[in-house]
Amino acid sequence: MKKKWPISRPTEHAALRACDRSPRRLPPVPALMAALIDAVDRSDREGMCLAAHRVVRAAAPEAGA
Repeated sequence: MKKKWPISRPTEHAALRACDRSPRRLPPVPALMAALIDAVDRSDREGMCLAAHRVVRAAAPEAGA
């Protein structure tokens, strides 16, 4: 019997290679700050952490390297 898993997905590898070649744009800092404020209002700890890290990466690109 032939092994069925893992299923080969060549498009997934192509998409990952394309992502590696192109830099990702971060949203503007005001939009990220609004997301941070929303997360604080909702007491969403994970949202606060993610938004805060994205604000720092957008404000200081060398911090995300």
